[in-house]
Formats: sequence, structure tokens, C-alpha cells
Amino acid sequence: MTTVTSPLAGRAIGLTSVPDPVFSGAMVGPGTAIDPVREPSEAVSPVDGVLISLHPHAFVVVDESGHGVLTHLGIDTVQLNGEGFELLVNKGDTVTRGQSIVRWNPAAVEAAGKSPVCPVVALEATADALSELNEEGDVKAGDTLFLWK
Repeated sequence: MTTVTSPLAGRAIGLTSVPDPVFSGAMVGPGTAIDPVREPSEAVSPVDGVLISLHPHAFVVVDESGHGVLTHLGIDTVQLNGEGFELLVNKGDTVTRGQSIVRWNPAAVEAAGKSPVCPVVALEATADALSELNEEGDVKAGDTLFLWK
């Protein structure tokens, strides 16, 4: 069982509220989304594992069970070409839950005309593999978002 925790402080809103059909339709995988607090912050790892993918706007950590968790910082933020994002670790690093991965400012993303909403997705999972999905209410970084069996 993998416990996936929030990489950010904000409000859990669920994937269906994400303003992007690929995420809201769970085409990437099931999960939830966080509407982050609008202040400079660090996105942290939602699980212990290895950072197999790292971009300014998104990262994937795979835990020892082989579960890959995608954290996507904002929607269409790839178009910002990394501006306003600072990588704090390297691809291939072993990271621990709660370790800072990317420093960013959701307010600046919003000012650039992009949604700062952050999908947190269980890659290649089936919807019924997730339980205790948090889709509403305030969350702090490190609060449980869902369990993946």
C-alpha cells in the first residue's frame, strides 16, 4: 500500500475540476488535484522513491512498489519554459516524502495567464486501486491525498 501525500498546501479539488481534459478525464491516471496557496512555495515529494522524471513544471517519483506518482505544477505551465520554477534536486535522485523538489510561485503562474492547479496522479493505476481519495477541503503539504493498493 502506498500512501500519497500532498506536495503542496492549498485546497483539494479533485481531478474533475482541473481545467484540462487530459487530467479531468483521468487519461493520465486517477488521483486528485490541489488548488495551491498563492505564495512562493516548494513542491515536495508525495512519496519516498526515485525521481524518474523531472521538469520545472512536473515530476514523477516511483516508490519501492513501482508506483509512479506525477505531480504537475499548474496547467499548460510547460509553456512558461521553466521561468519562475527552480529545481532543487536532480533526475535520478532518491528522495523522501516531504523533501523539496521544485521552488515555484503559484501567483506568478496565475499572473502569466495559466492555471496554478496541480494534479497529483497515480500513473498507470486503475481507479479502483485508489482509496480514501481527498477531493475537498484544505490540505497542508504532507497531508494524505489517497492510498494506492
